[in-house]
Amino acid sequence: MPPLRLLPLFKQRPWGGQQLANQWRKPNQSTTGWGESWEVVDLGDDQSQVLGGPFDGRLLHDLVREYPNELLGQHAACGQFPLLFKFLDAAETMSVQVHPNDAQAATLAPGQHGKSEAWVILAAAPNSRLSVGLKSGVDRATLERHLTAGTVEQCLHSIPVRVGDVISVPAGTVHAIGAGIALAEIQQPSDVTFRLFDWNRRDAHGRSRPLHIEQALQCIDFSLGPVSPIAPRQLDTTDGLSEELIQTEHFVWRRHTLTGTRFRLPEEDRCRILSLIEGHARIVSSSGREPLSAGESIVIPATCGPVEIEPTAGAVMLETLPC
Repeated sequence: MPPLRLLPLFKQRPWGGQQLANQWRKPNQSTTGWGESWEVVDLGDDQSQVLGGPFDGRLLHDLVREYPNELLGQHAACGQFPLLFKFLDAAETMSVQVHPNDAQAATLAPGQHGKSEAWVILAAAPNSRLSVGLKSGVDRATLERHLTAGTVEQCLHSIPVRVGDVISVPAGTVHAIGAGIALAEIQQPSDVTFRLFDWNRRDAHGRSRPLHIEQALQCIDFSLGPVSPIAPRQLDTTDGLSEELIQTEHFVWRRHTLTGTRFRLPEEDRCRILSLIEGHARIVSSSGREPLSAGESIVIPATCGPVEIEPTAGAVMLETLPC
């Protein structure tokens, strides 16, 4: 099965900015700005569409249904593409929120998966910060008291970030992405979010977005505590720097900083997503060569066969695989 280039789905958000257009070749949005670009998605009505090749115009879910073994390999029984990959741009601070785990989603959002995720920071304005996890000692009663008083920010573990930082955000982690941050996100295929606080934000019509405080409180894992960036693990390679950023029960994420003329991916019986975050490259397979520029992604099916990357100097690639 050949590599699959997909059309992104763009999501307007009240906190969205212009970095996706200015730095990662996404279409301009003259008003609010795009908050998210869903690069690979198979989630209900939100579907990636194949661009070019023998499957041009087909939806990702249709290919999962018709070619499960060829596309997914060992994950053929999933019935759904097992990952959702996106880029986010927060020009304003995002809401304070939390996502459920699988068991909680089954009760609170039937038919949906839970949502564990991880981030790689792509851009960070000076002094920008993430809130990820609660401060040590914050329990449910403390958090509820601050929610009532409108001082929930005092409960959040806030950290400075820099480009390249890797953050794990398992289900149950309270978080808020700060203004001036753009990032890549890998997650379970889910869109269940429970908002605790939205900074009293209102739209042009004076309307605020709904909060889901009771559901959020049910989902928070108060044992998680503060979250800090992960130290990547260096992998053996002769073609640049390869790192394993994170491995969870849902996905493994690798980053390849490519300095040679050609980088060969090991063949595996599972699909993978390749996302270029810096530079330019060509994806070489038996089906031909596919050019990629920063901000573009491509799906490599399990049965694609040998795949090599021909990078320009300074190319950086994220490789994501389901677990």
